[in-house]
Amino acid sequence: MAVSSTEPTREKLYNTLRTKGRSTVSELSDALRITPVAVRHHLATLQAEGMVDVREEKHGVGRPRQVYTLSPTAMGRDPTKYYQFTNLLLDQLKKKLSPDTVNQLLMEVAFRMASEWKKQLDDLPMPERIRRLGNLLSEEGFVARVEKAGPGRYILTELSCPFARISLAHPEICILDETILSQVLETSIERTSCIRSGSDSCTYLITHIEEDTPDE
Repeated sequence: MAVSSTEPTREKLYNTLRTKGRSTVSELSDALRITPVAVRHHLATLQAEGMVDVREEKHGVGRPRQVYTLSPTAMGRDPTKYYQFTNLLLDQLKKKLSPDTVNQLLMEVAFRMASEWKKQLDDLPMPERIRRLGNLLSEEGFVARVEKAGPGRYILTELSCPFARISLAHPEICILDETILSQVLETSIERTSCIRSGSDSCTYLITHIEEDTPDE
């Protein structure tokens, strides 16, 4: 069940979890400027609707704290992503075609998508290309963040994935994401976590030869 537009506070809570990722009640209370009691009330409703997941996390001495994230169902709730159509289409493709052929079709789609982004990014130095790619991913619903992890190394984190719900039934859809990144950047890409596997985000380690000129 989707979050109702008649519930502005609950919608703000959904959007906060979508942009911030994993959050505690205290962090959500500060972000929304409402009491922790009110936050827990809305979280309970979202949990009942299957929109929010919660897990315990050790935090110093004492009882573990509860950390909340959006569920894969919540990440795929945007009707503009045409979830039902895509799911049915993949069902039919997998019934009629071999796994290798389905994967090849998905890679061809990824190459097509990557070619459009490459036109916008190819003339940029690598550090700026990676940052701009993060912006493009966010515009497509991935809520991406880019952090430098050392000389020639970047971490790209996707806090939300428009394919998350589809990937539960069709894990091969994840090939789109990884192929697009590797094609656009033309450098080493390593997936280190995945929402489909229960992580809070899809995370990639990007490695390239550091340029002589500063990237800042």
